[in-house]
Amino acid sequence: MRKWLRRWLVTYYDELERATGFPESLLDVGCGADSPVRHFRRRIPRLVGVDGFAASIEASRAKGIHDDYICMELRCIDSVFPERSFDCVLASDVIEHFPKAQAMGLIRKMENIAARTTVIFTPNGFLPQGEHGGNTLQRHQSGWSVDDMLALGYTVIGINGWKPLLGEFALPRWRPAALWRIVSRLTQPLVRAHPRQAFQLLCIKNADKKA
Repeated sequence: MRKWLRRWLVTYYDELERATGFPESLLDVGCGADSPVRHFRRRIPRLVGVDGFAASIEASRAKGIHDDYICMELRCIDSVFPERSFDCVLASDVIEHFPKAQAMGLIRKMENIAARTTVIFTPNGFLPQGEHGGNTLQRHQSGWSVDDMLALGYTVIGINGWKPLLGEFALPRWRPAALWRIVSRLTQPLVRAHPRQAFQLLCIKNADKKA
């Protein structure tokens, strides 16, 4: 019972912090207005946020999540950040916003910039999502499977519970939403080691696994 309880109490933010490898520096690619690194940002000495939507940058800056910010086209990050210039490079809910070929290019650039670890968080398969908040970049254009990420050399962890329970914006598919959020949370320990059944994928690749 204690073992199950410990597994149930682990949050996505705990998993993400562990995945980053407790870096001295982290580049948050597509940081958005409310990056999940806010939950452990004080333990990262150097934290830089990059996003293509100026309003998101300003919202994040107002919250003081990152030390520095750059508003730019994400696919051009290699023009600003040299190879191996950050311990960890993170893209949380980012690659699905690009066509697959463009996302693959971005992933390669992230891996070159990362000295130790590249971390990607993305839905499990294609999840329809349209524009919102005046941000045309929010539309989903590709889907990523466990096999896709394994083929790229990533270790994959299942996140956010059993896939059928959630939908667009990771909201419960049925009402009452609060009840189905609890059900989803209860299924998280079951899908962690079985990512094909999970709603989202947390993917980790160490620098020594680069092709």
